[in-house]
Amino acid sequence: MSTSERMLRLLSLLQTHRYWPGPELSDRLEVSPRTLRRDVDRLRDLGYTVDAVRGAAGGYQLRAGGSLPPLLLEDEEAVAIAVGLRTAAVGAVGGTDDRSVQALSKVLSLMPPRLRRQMDAVASQTDAPGPWEGAPVVDATVLTTLAQACRDSELLRFDYTAREAEVSHRRVEPLRLVSLGRRWYLVAWDRDRTDWRSFRLDRVTDPEPTGQRFRPRELPADDALAFVHQGIRRMPQRHAVRVRLAMPAEDLAAQVGRWGTVSADGTGCVLEMNVDDLDWPVMVLAGSGADFVVESPPELADKVAEVGARFSRVG
Repeated sequence: MSTSERMLRLLSLLQTHRYWPGPELSDRLEVSPRTLRRDVDRLRDLGYTVDAVRGAAGGYQLRAGGSLPPLLLEDEEAVAIAVGLRTAAVGAVGGTDDRSVQALSKVLSLMPPRLRRQMDAVASQTDAPGPWEGAPVVDATVLTTLAQACRDSELLRFDYTAREAEVSHRRVEPLRLVSLGRRWYLVAWDRDRTDWRSFRLDRVTDPEPTGQRFRPRELPADDALAFVHQGIRRMPQRHAVRVRLAMPAEDLAAQVGRWGTVSADGTGCVLEMNVDDLDWPVMVLAGSGADFVVESPPELADKVAEVGARFSRVG
């Protein structure tokens, strides 16, 4: 490879943000350790902060610097970023919609036509709803602060408003962020309560990294998403939903997933859900395409009638 080709290849490897042993990088680039050191120095001259560890176990790692240097993206990565920015432009993270539109315009202006066609194909063949009316908005600074603390395994402090409107100060070991339905959650080990917790991000204020690192603990669930699901199911909900539907139980179960319980009932099935609001069961019933009878609560029958009347006025 020429020097320029080799530099681009080196940058592509370092941008994975993993630690690369020096001999492994030399082998990948087919150069001597001395040439590798010169190439790393060239990247530093261009503004990339590359950490180096000397010795037999030495190597290199790209570190975030004070400013954002040019990024080197594979074709698939560029398309993924463009699609993600387009989705974020209608998302529920406060302050990101305008920034996402600006960033998307920059990415699109640099895209070659073949990649732009790929991105347009993905967007045109994907149904992506906008944010739900009344959905809680997450502060973008809170989101990025928590994400970085999860990545770096750094102890966090923040204020949290509980469901009963009590404000408490928390010290947690953040593990993972979860985007579920209309909400974002942080899964973390609560040091003061010595237990795992999930925190709604729209209720988190003033997150502050402490600079103290920790060794991540083992989560008592298959993954963070499963843990949040378990916590939601244990929470007391306002409505206990029970509906009979004229459709196979397995078809409805595939639609409902882990949000409800579906049991066979003759040629049909019974759906049971515990929910805080009735929008989700109404959506499930509308998407089922089956006749149904609402057994409880009466508020769900009223909600269905209200939505049905609204739809019937469309002409």
